[in-house]
Amino acid sequence: MPAKIEQLAHMPLVWHRPELTRKYSKEPIPAAPLTLPPADDRPWPAHRGPSFDSPVDEKSRPSPASNASSDEGITYPEGGLEAWLVVLGSFMGTFASFGMMNTIGTFQAYISTHQLSGYRADQIGWIFSMYAFLSFFCGVQIGPIFDAKGPRLLVFAGSALIVASMLLLGVCTAYWHFLVVFGVLGGAGTSLIFTPAFASIGHFFLRKRGAATGLAAAGGSLGGVIFPLMLQRLFPRVGFAWATRILGFIFLASCAIANLLIRSRLPPEPGSSVLPDFRIFRQVAFAFTTAGVFFLEWGLFLPIAYLTSFGQESGAMSDAFAYQIMAVFNAASCFGRWASGWLADAIGRYNSMLVMLLLCGGSALTMWLPGTVLAVSSPGKSAITPLAIVFSIIFGFASGSGISLAPVCVGQQCVTEEYGRYFATCYTVVSFSTLTGIPMGGALIKACGGSYWGVAAFTGASYAASFVCFAWARVLNVGWELRGKY
Repeated sequence: MPAKIEQLAHMPLVWHRPELTRKYSKEPIPAAPLTLPPADDRPWPAHRGPSFDSPVDEKSRPSPASNASSDEGITYPEGGLEAWLVVLGSFMGTFASFGMMNTIGTFQAYISTHQLSGYRADQIGWIFSMYAFLSFFCGVQIGPIFDAKGPRLLVFAGSALIVASMLLLGVCTAYWHFLVVFGVLGGAGTSLIFTPAFASIGHFFLRKRGAATGLAAAGGSLGGVIFPLMLQRLFPRVGFAWATRILGFIFLASCAIANLLIRSRLPPEPGSSVLPDFRIFRQVAFAFTTAGVFFLEWGLFLPIAYLTSFGQESGAMSDAFAYQIMAVFNAASCFGRWASGWLADAIGRYNSMLVMLLLCGGSALTMWLPGTVLAVSSPGKSAITPLAIVFSIIFGFASGSGISLAPVCVGQQCVTEEYGRYFATCYTVVSFSTLTGIPMGGALIKACGGSYWGVAAFTGASYAASFVCFAWARVLNVGWELRGKY
């Protein structure tokens, strides 16, 4: 017996994880020695225990020729035909869903001067805030359902809803028509598409997840470029009804491709349920990340919703150019979503997010705010259009990170099998910022006597608060080291 005890005392310390037992085998994955991650590598959240980048049994290590990265014994293709087809499917899904979201300023400007001309800006804002709210709030169930069942039925249901929303929008005449058709149907459909579209990418990419997600999110910005310009041309030529129907047919074609290509790869989490779990907010870094996304979205939707109206009412630009300014905004956002994802893989996801938040808040306070102040007085109006263009380019480029980087930052706080649950829980809270942001913008415009300087100042303040939250989440994970990649 003493010899046996001495033999056990000299065995290396390992961390055994029974839950990582292979689904179709009775033999567990070889356990790794208990080690801490190197200081310059991707830090693992403190609540998750030891690093999974530790040395493992050579028989269980993926072959270098496979060009795959691993996380908790799971290998990721990091490319290949199937993986990039999923990115293409997600691109087409966001082209329709987030393209619709990025066009709400065009719809707001049109219906406020036509069908709903008798309503105040804050009242009309509830239609689009309901759309944005449901786009994120519905994720509380959609994310866990994706984890358990996969994306197929979710994407199909979302496609049916947003196509129906756009085809029915042309016959809306009353306030409640727009609230139900655009706000409820469109918002639920958008959520059903974009949640699995982003989560599916996490099944195929780990090391390149930021770039892949940014590329998929660029589809929404491309839609935001095409749709406002298209509607600007179609409204006077074929009328509101047929303009929205044509947009609905484009959604139908785009969503058909998304349904064919979006798929998941990893098996469901053992014992997973479709119920949300708010206990994960006990992880302080995740709670601050969620707060950062909350303030980010609070500020993001104000320029999207009111930049066109500001251009029309400033007296410094034509109605046609006021619609086109959103195309400029979304064109810059298209590049920003891809570039911020690429930058995230190079310098760290949180580091990249902090840079983009500085650009957003700074441009709102130094360009849009002065432009709104100049619009109040007659002198200086010639500077409004250049300021609006430069603001649209810089803010549009940097704000693209809010769509492409925020999900990746959330995913850095959890294992991949739980990503849907973390994503859904985060955006359930974030959805309340999108519910209140646009009506608050309308109330600020009314309080400022029709001027937009309050909206511009609120946008800058929201991004400043978001920067503080993301910075503190980073400090909780890697400390005060500025050059650390995180």
